[in-house]
Amino acid sequence: MIASVSDLRQTQNTAWQWQTWQDLPYLTCNLLSPWPHGFFTRSFYPHAPQDLTPILSSDAEVYRVKQVHGNCVLTPKEIEQAQSEPLEPDYPPADGIITTQTNQAIWVASADCTPLLIGDIKTGYTSAIHAGWRGTAQKIVPQAISRFLAFGSRLEDLRVGMGPAINGTVYQVTNTVAREIGASLVMDTSDDILTALENMPDSPLLSDAFPGRVRIDVRRVNFLQLRQLGIESEQIAIAPYCTYQQPDYFFSFRRTKEKKVQWSGIVSV
Repeated sequence: MIASVSDLRQTQNTAWQWQTWQDLPYLTCNLLSPWPHGFFTRSFYPHAPQDLTPILSSDAEVYRVKQVHGNCVLTPKEIEQAQSEPLEPDYPPADGIITTQTNQAIWVASADCTPLLIGDIKTGYTSAIHAGWRGTAQKIVPQAISRFLAFGSRLEDLRVGMGPAINGTVYQVTNTVAREIGASLVMDTSDDILTALENMPDSPLLSDAFPGRVRIDVRRVNFLQLRQLGIESEQIAIAPYCTYQQPDYFFSFRRTKEKKVQWSGIVSV
Protein backbone atom coordinates (compact mmCIF):
# COMPACT_ATOMS: atom_id res chain seq x y z
CA MET A 1 0.00 0.00 0.00
CA ILE A 2 1.38 3.41 -0.99
CA ALA A 3 1.63 5.93 1.82
CA SER A 4 -0.74 8.86 1.73
CA VAL A 5 0.49 12.42 1.40
CA SER A 6 -0.42 13.14 5.04
CA ASP A 7 1.54 10.11 6.24
CA LEU A 8 4.52 11.19 4.14
CA ARG A 9 4.43 14.71 5.57
CA GLN A 10 4.52 13.37 9.10
CA THR A 11 7.53 11.21 8.21
CA GLN A 12 9.26 14.09 6.44
CA ASN A 13 8.96 16.40 9.41
CA THR A 14 10.61 13.91 11.77
CA ALA A 15 13.24 12.49 9.41
CA TRP A 16 15.19 15.68 8.74
CA GLN A 17 17.56 17.63 10.96
CA TRP A 18 19.40 20.91 10.48
CA GLN A 19 23.13 20.84 11.17
CA THR A 20 25.70 23.63 11.08
CA TRP A 21 29.33 23.94 10.08
CA GLN A 22 30.95 27.24 11.01
CA ASP A 23 27.41 28.62 11.47
CA LEU A 24 26.40 27.56 7.93
CA PRO A 25 23.28 25.34 7.71
CA TYR A 26 22.92 22.00 5.96
CA LEU A 27 20.43 19.13 6.19
CA THR A 28 20.82 15.53 7.25
CA CYS A 29 18.30 12.69 7.07
CA ASN A 30 17.76 10.24 9.94
CA LEU A 31 17.37 7.35 7.52
CA LEU A 32 20.91 8.00 6.34
CA SER A 33 22.46 8.32 9.80
CA PRO A 34 24.87 5.35 9.28
CA TRP A 35 26.68 7.42 6.62
CA PRO A 36 28.35 10.82 6.81
CA HIS A 37 26.19 12.90 4.51
CA GLY A 38 24.67 16.29 3.91
CA PHE A 39 22.28 18.23 1.70
CA PHE A 40 24.09 21.55 1.65
CA THR A 41 22.44 24.96 1.30
CA ARG A 42 23.28 27.99 -0.80
CA SER A 43 25.30 29.33 2.15
CA PHE A 44 28.17 27.02 1.12
CA TYR A 45 28.41 28.48 -2.40
CA PRO A 46 30.84 28.52 -4.20
CA HIS A 47 32.56 25.66 -2.34
CA ALA A 48 32.97 22.51 -4.45
CA PRO A 49 32.88 18.85 -3.31
CA GLN A 50 36.61 18.89 -2.63
CA ASP A 51 35.97 21.67 -0.10
CA LEU A 52 32.83 20.11 1.38
CA THR A 53 34.03 16.52 1.81
CA PRO A 54 36.20 17.28 4.89
CA ILE A 55 33.02 18.40 6.67
CA LEU A 56 31.75 14.83 6.33
CA SER A 57 34.98 12.81 6.33
CA SER A 58 38.59 13.92 6.66
CA ASP A 59 40.17 11.44 4.26
CA ALA A 60 37.49 10.20 1.84
CA GLU A 61 38.17 10.09 -1.89
CA VAL A 62 36.00 12.59 -3.78
CA TYR A 63 33.96 11.78 -6.89
CA ARG A 64 31.61 13.82 -9.05
CA VAL A 65 30.38 13.76 -12.64
CA LYS A 66 29.29 16.17 -15.35
CA GLN A 67 25.52 16.18 -15.02
CA VAL A 68 23.68 15.96 -18.34
CA HIS A 69 20.05 15.20 -17.35
CA GLY A 70 20.28 11.53 -18.34
CA ASN A 71 20.09 8.20 -16.54
CA CYS A 72 23.71 7.03 -16.48
CA VAL A 73 24.98 5.86 -13.07
CA LEU A 74 28.73 5.28 -12.73
CA THR A 75 30.99 3.71 -10.11
CA PRO A 76 34.10 5.55 -8.91
CA LYS A 77 36.20 3.03 -10.86
CA GLU A 78 34.26 3.82 -14.03
CA ILE A 79 34.76 7.54 -13.39
CA GLU A 80 38.50 7.00 -12.99
CA GLN A 81 38.64 4.92 -16.17
CA ALA A 82 36.83 7.63 -18.12
CA GLN A 83 39.15 10.29 -16.75
CA SER A 84 42.18 8.28 -17.87
CA GLU A 85 41.07 8.38 -21.50
CA PRO A 86 42.86 10.97 -23.66
CA LEU A 87 40.88 14.06 -24.58
CA GLU A 88 38.11 13.12 -22.14
CA PRO A 89 36.67 15.88 -19.89
CA ASP A 90 37.68 16.08 -16.25
CA TYR A 91 34.28 14.72 -15.23
CA PRO A 92 32.52 12.06 -17.32
CA PRO A 93 28.87 12.68 -18.31
CA ALA A 94 26.42 11.01 -15.90
CA ASP A 95 23.78 11.91 -13.35
CA GLY A 96 24.44 9.31 -10.69
CA ILE A 97 27.28 7.65 -8.83
CA ILE A 98 27.25 4.38 -6.88
CA THR A 99 30.10 3.31 -4.61
CA THR A 100 31.59 -0.16 -4.41
CA GLN A 101 34.22 0.48 -1.73
CA THR A 102 34.41 2.26 1.60
CA ASN A 103 35.44 5.84 2.23
CA GLN A 104 34.28 7.19 -1.11
CA ALA A 105 32.55 10.60 -1.05
CA ILE A 106 30.12 11.06 -3.94
CA TRP A 107 28.38 14.27 -4.87
CA VAL A 108 25.62 15.71 -7.05
CA ALA A 109 24.59 19.33 -7.65
CA SER A 110 21.07 20.70 -7.89
CA ALA A 111 19.09 23.92 -7.99
CA ASP A 112 15.50 22.72 -8.53
CA CYS A 113 16.07 19.09 -9.53
CA THR A 114 15.88 16.35 -6.91
CA PRO A 115 19.08 15.25 -5.17
CA LEU A 116 18.79 11.68 -3.88
CA LEU A 117 21.21 9.99 -1.50
CA ILE A 118 20.84 6.22 -1.05
CA GLY A 119 22.59 3.81 1.30
CA ASP A 120 22.61 0.04 1.87
CA ILE A 121 22.60 -0.71 5.60
CA LYS A 122 24.22 -4.12 5.05
CA THR A 123 26.97 -3.42 2.50
CA GLY A 124 27.56 0.24 3.35
CA TYR A 125 27.46 1.11 -0.35
CA THR A 126 25.95 4.44 -1.32
CA SER A 127 24.58 6.32 -4.30
CA ALA A 128 24.12 10.00 -5.13
CA ILE A 129 21.66 10.88 -7.88
CA HIS A 130 20.64 14.06 -9.70
CA ALA A 131 17.04 13.53 -10.85
CA GLY A 132 15.64 16.35 -12.92
CA TRP A 133 12.46 15.84 -14.88
CA ARG A 134 14.38 14.35 -17.81
CA GLY A 135 16.33 11.95 -15.63
CA THR A 136 13.15 11.03 -13.80
CA ALA A 137 11.41 10.34 -17.11
CA GLN A 138 14.36 8.11 -18.03
CA LYS A 139 14.12 6.29 -14.68
CA ILE A 140 17.52 7.18 -13.33
CA VAL A 141 16.53 6.12 -9.81
CA PRO A 142 15.42 2.59 -10.88
CA GLN A 143 18.67 2.44 -12.86
CA ALA A 144 20.63 3.14 -9.68
CA ILE A 145 18.62 0.55 -7.76
CA SER A 146 19.36 -2.04 -10.45
CA ARG A 147 23.06 -1.39 -9.95
CA PHE A 148 22.68 -1.87 -6.19
CA LEU A 149 21.01 -5.22 -6.84
CA ALA A 150 23.75 -6.21 -9.28
CA PHE A 151 26.29 -5.57 -6.52
CA GLY A 152 24.43 -7.84 -4.11
CA SER A 153 22.09 -5.45 -2.30
CA ARG A 154 18.56 -6.35 -1.24
CA LEU A 155 15.68 -3.91 -1.64
CA GLU A 156 14.78 -4.09 2.05
CA ASP A 157 18.27 -2.91 3.04
CA LEU A 158 18.15 0.34 1.05
CA ARG A 159 17.47 3.75 2.61
CA VAL A 160 16.61 6.78 0.46
CA GLY A 161 16.70 10.48 1.23
CA MET A 162 15.33 12.98 -1.32
CA GLY A 163 16.67 16.43 -0.62
CA PRO A 164 15.24 19.91 -1.23
CA ALA A 165 13.79 20.42 -4.72
CA ILE A 166 11.09 22.44 -6.39
CA ASN A 167 7.64 21.70 -4.99
CA GLY A 168 4.97 20.35 -7.30
CA THR A 169 2.62 23.18 -6.35
CA VAL A 170 4.89 25.67 -8.12
CA TYR A 171 6.42 23.47 -10.83
CA GLN A 172 4.49 24.25 -14.00
CA VAL A 173 5.26 22.16 -17.10
CA THR A 174 3.65 21.56 -20.47
CA ASN A 175 1.30 18.63 -20.92
CA THR A 176 3.93 17.10 -23.21
CA VAL A 177 6.57 17.15 -20.47
CA ALA A 178 4.09 15.78 -17.94
CA ARG A 179 3.25 12.88 -20.27
CA GLU A 180 6.94 12.12 -20.72
CA ILE A 181 7.45 12.05 -16.95
CA GLY A 182 4.24 10.12 -16.37
CA ALA A 183 5.20 7.42 -18.84
CA SER A 184 7.80 6.29 -16.29
CA LEU A 185 4.94 5.28 -13.97
CA VAL A 186 2.07 4.27 -16.23
CA MET A 187 2.54 0.75 -17.57
CA ASP A 188 -0.56 0.65 -19.80
CA THR A 189 -0.60 3.58 -22.20
CA SER A 190 -3.89 2.65 -23.88
CA ASP A 191 -5.45 5.59 -22.04
CA ASP A 192 -4.09 9.11 -21.94
CA ILE A 193 -1.11 9.25 -19.58
CA LEU A 194 -2.32 12.44 -17.91
CA THR A 195 -5.68 10.83 -17.17
CA ALA A 196 -3.94 7.80 -15.72
CA LEU A 197 -1.77 10.03 -13.52
CA GLU A 198 -4.78 11.99 -12.32
CA ASN A 199 -6.49 8.77 -11.30
CA MET A 200 -3.56 7.54 -9.21
CA PRO A 201 -3.95 7.70 -5.40
CA ASP A 202 -2.26 10.88 -4.14
CA SER A 203 -1.50 11.81 -7.73
CA PRO A 204 1.76 13.68 -8.47
CA LEU A 205 -0.20 15.72 -11.02
CA LEU A 206 -1.77 19.06 -10.06
CA SER A 207 -4.03 21.24 -12.14
CA ASP A 208 -2.99 24.57 -13.62
CA ALA A 209 -5.14 27.45 -14.88
CA PHE A 210 -2.96 27.95 -17.95
CA PRO A 211 -4.21 25.95 -20.98
CA GLY A 212 -1.95 23.10 -22.04
CA ARG A 213 0.00 23.12 -18.78
CA VAL A 214 -0.09 21.26 -15.48
CA ARG A 215 1.95 21.16 -12.31
CA ILE A 216 3.80 18.02 -11.30
CA ASP A 217 5.60 16.81 -8.18
CA VAL A 218 8.79 15.21 -9.53
CA ARG A 219 9.89 13.99 -6.10
CA ARG A 220 6.56 12.22 -5.76
CA VAL A 221 7.14 10.56 -9.14
CA ASN A 222 10.52 9.29 -7.94
CA PHE A 223 8.86 8.06 -4.75
CA LEU A 224 6.27 6.16 -6.77
CA GLN A 225 8.98 4.67 -8.99
CA LEU A 226 10.69 3.34 -5.85
CA ARG A 227 7.42 1.96 -4.54
CA GLN A 228 6.77 0.20 -7.84
CA LEU A 229 10.15 -1.51 -7.43
CA GLY A 230 9.08 -2.85 -4.03
CA ILE A 231 10.82 -0.39 -1.71
CA GLU A 232 8.60 0.41 1.29
CA SER A 233 7.48 3.92 2.24
CA GLU A 234 9.34 3.64 5.55
CA GLN A 235 12.61 3.33 3.63
CA ILE A 236 12.12 6.71 1.93
CA ALA A 237 12.23 10.25 3.31
CA ILE A 238 11.43 13.43 1.35
CA ALA A 239 12.74 16.75 2.63
CA PRO A 240 9.90 19.19 3.40
CA TYR A 241 11.67 22.10 1.71
CA CYS A 242 11.20 23.78 -1.67
CA THR A 243 14.10 25.36 -3.51
CA TYR A 244 11.81 27.76 -5.38
CA GLN A 245 9.86 28.96 -2.33
CA GLN A 246 12.72 29.27 0.17
CA PRO A 247 15.31 31.62 -1.37
CA ASP A 248 17.12 32.22 1.93
CA TYR A 249 18.33 28.62 1.91
CA PHE A 250 18.36 27.38 -1.67
CA PHE A 251 19.25 28.37 -5.20
CA SER A 252 16.46 27.95 -7.75
CA PHE A 253 17.17 28.20 -11.47
CA ARG A 254 13.48 28.59 -12.21
CA ARG A 255 13.26 31.50 -9.80
CA THR A 256 16.39 33.46 -10.78
CA LYS A 257 17.76 31.84 -14.00
CA GLU A 258 21.20 31.88 -12.34
CA LYS A 259 23.42 28.84 -12.80
CA LYS A 260 24.22 28.42 -9.13
CA VAL A 261 23.83 25.12 -7.29
CA GLN A 262 23.88 23.49 -3.91
CA TRP A 263 25.69 20.19 -3.38
CA SER A 264 24.55 16.95 -1.77
CA GLY A 265 27.00 14.25 -0.78
CA ILE A 266 27.38 10.96 1.07
CA VAL A 267 30.36 8.84 2.14
CA SER A 268 30.37 5.02 1.86
CA VAL A 269 31.19 3.10 5.06
